[in-house]
Amino acid sequence: MSFGSFPTRRNLFPWLGVLGIALFIAAGSASADEFTSANYRSLNPVMSAGGYGASASFKLYGEISGTAVGTSSSASFTETAGFFAFPYATTPVVSATVGNAQVALSWTASQGFLGWNPTNYTVGEAAVSGGPYAYTSPTSSLSSTITGLTNGTVYYFIVRVLDGVGNVIATSTQVSATPASSGGGGGGGGSITTVGGGSVVLSGRAYPGSSVTVLKDAQVAAITTADSKANFQVMISGLSTGDYIFSLYSEDTAGNRSSMVSFPTAVTSGNTTTVGGIFIAPTIDVDKSEVKQGDNIAIFGQSYPGSAVTIAVHSDAGLFFKTPTDGVGAYLFNLDSSVLDLGSHLAQAKSVFVNEISSSGASVSFLVGDENISKLKQQKLIGDLNNNGRVNLIDFSMMLYWYRRPLSGAGFKADLNGDGAVDLRDVSILVSHWTG
Repeated sequence: MSFGSFPTRRNLFPWLGVLGIALFIAAGSASADEFTSANYRSLNPVMSAGGYGASASFKLYGEISGTAVGTSSSASFTETAGFFAFPYATTPVVSATVGNAQVALSWTASQGFLGWNPTNYTVGEAAVSGGPYAYTSPTSSLSSTITGLTNGTVYYFIVRVLDGVGNVIATSTQVSATPASSGGGGGGGGSITTVGGGSVVLSGRAYPGSSVTVLKDAQVAAITTADSKANFQVMISGLSTGDYIFSLYSEDTAGNRSSMVSFPTAVTSGNTTTVGGIFIAPTIDVDKSEVKQGDNIAIFGQSYPGSAVTIAVHSDAGLFFKTPTDGVGAYLFNLDSSVLDLGSHLAQAKSVFVNEISSSGASVSFLVGDENISKLKQQKLIGDLNNNGRVNLIDFSMMLYWYRRPLSGAGFKADLNGDGAVDLRDVSILVSHWTG
């Protein structure tokens, strides 16, 4: 057959075959970077970063698609596929302490999951809320002092988390601070002068109307209530110069307690340290202690309204499920237990709101067996003020916080004899039910 003349009917089909191969090769040469073509269009694409891997013999540039979540069969590796199994890193909680023409920043370490490995951090500084930001050089340190600032001027800061090759894998919420020659600048552009010691302002996300307990070095320092949108802010003043460990937890409408989020904070006399971006992890519970294999088990809890909750079920192969929260932050997921093996399992939850990711919350256990057994509500111990199943120093500290104070919110739980006040009689009742 000659390509110099129009094909005859006799040799038409071979000629079309060659043409088809040529068209196939031409169509197959489109680059993912171009993402345009006169012959096709891509609807609802999923773009995935490539080039991640650490091996002397190979490098993975693409992704495996079209498989079910958590399905694989290999003795040497486990494939975890699907949107909910994408790697993620928690967002740091950032503290800002002002000084003379400077702001000292510190933050919690980011935790990486499913392949992300937080390696370095870089601080963004801006004169306007929301940026643009000027970034410092990457560092593995969890603190940085920004100098050369103008006293009385509000500055805004964020912290970016980088992986080993410099990719941004998480970004903190923004905090603000106002340097001053004496006295401290707080968040939100205001200036706060502290007399007789330093102060700490803590703010973040919890559950609507929930109580948020703040512990300072394992002792209750404050108890506040989140607003109807689940945001909270509390100030602790009169602190001596030094380093403290602050911890926070919240409690949902069903009485389930969240896991605790903790971070170190440095306090200097006359200054205010602002800690922003605290994201309380979701609570979690189940409706059955044992579920018959093939039946549903309800997994539920509470988180920040409008956030997306990812539930991780830990078994031989990790499974991930995503469910939304409603207007009060409640979520419910009915898990089909047919995907689980017989035996014990643990479930945890984390929340994502915009670009903020909470840490994983407390775990709840259940059994997949041959019958359904409803989970009995744990009988509350007298004196267990934080609902952790024990009566110990934390409960005693909570009672001391409310001792002879006007009661409100969670304070009524400390009134063990119901006489409208917390006094020595309540302390005596708590001590008599001590578990340690």
